[in-house]
Amino acid sequence: MDESTAHRHFATYCFNSTWDLIDQTDRSETESAQMLLRSAASLWHWSERDDCTPQNLSVGYWQLSRVLALLGEASLAARIGRICLDVSPADDPFLVGFAYEALARAALVAGDKIEMDRCLTEATLRAGQVKDADKRESLEADLATIAPMP
Repeated sequence: MDESTAHRHFATYCFNSTWDLIDQTDRSETESAQMLLRSAASLWHWSERDDCTPQNLSVGYWQLSRVLALLGEASLAARIGRICLDVSPADDPFLVGFAYEALARAALVAGDKIEMDRCLTEATLRAGQVKDADKRESLEADLATIAPMP
């Protein structure tokens, strides 16, 4: 297997296997560590691909931020969420919406209601701009999983 083929394979494999762990409701410490490592590895392999786009990076950073939020690492989740927002094409409301979703989730973990509400508002605004109904519903469904804070 040449290097390009390896990056192509592992970018996808690590991304998809991270989702298997994200979807688990009861992860062991080892599985949580694997979830973090696989998400970071996926992003790195994507970044090494010749065909890597800002969209690929946006999705990779979004997943890594999500993993960090699940692990309770609010500060790192927010930091990666900001990178996600920075690399997301400004003219793609779907990706920008998900970047704000990541930031809202990080704020939730941090207990920052004001920032969470601000990011949810931004994400909801972007969701309303997504023309593709399936994509819009996907973003809205993820936003609905962020429980409001009192």
